[in-house]
Amino acid sequence: MTPLQSSALERRFRVSGHPQLLISVLDVGLACCALEVGAAITAGLLVPEEPEHSAVLEPRMNVLLISGTVTDALAPGIIRAWEALDEPRVAVSFGACANTGGPYWDAPTVTKGIDQLIPMSVYIPGCPPRPEALIAGLARLAGVGDGG
Repeated sequence: MTPLQSSALERRFRVSGHPQLLISVLDVGLACCALEVGAAITAGLLVPEEPEHSAVLEPRMNVLLISGTVTDALAPGIIRAWEALDEPRVAVSFGACANTGGPYWDAPTVTKGIDQLIPMSVYIPGCPPRPEALIAGLARLAGVGDGG
């Protein structure tokens, strides 16, 4: 078990409409986009996996979901979170701030896109993106976790 697996931030979900897709998500939720992740859960688009079921089933992939403004001060923690995730792992950038720095791109303490820190598999645009965009992005990952 990784240090992150005991964290309250890591949860396992089934993706609505893709029942074969069990994902483990470490949500580094920052700012408004984190509310949209919560809306995806509330709307039933992301279905939390019960802990007793999660212990038996291995996720098909581990997903680091980054949302909100990434500052230079947050960078080391994000890199540690990425390095702590078990393989297969992928990273998703959710929203304009994580993708490019958003409206704060010219601030000296804002990272100009999460891909400067870790490799991204999917970029989900928007300010903030809708919960359905999150599900569409996660569904695109189905082949990535299998090496495809």
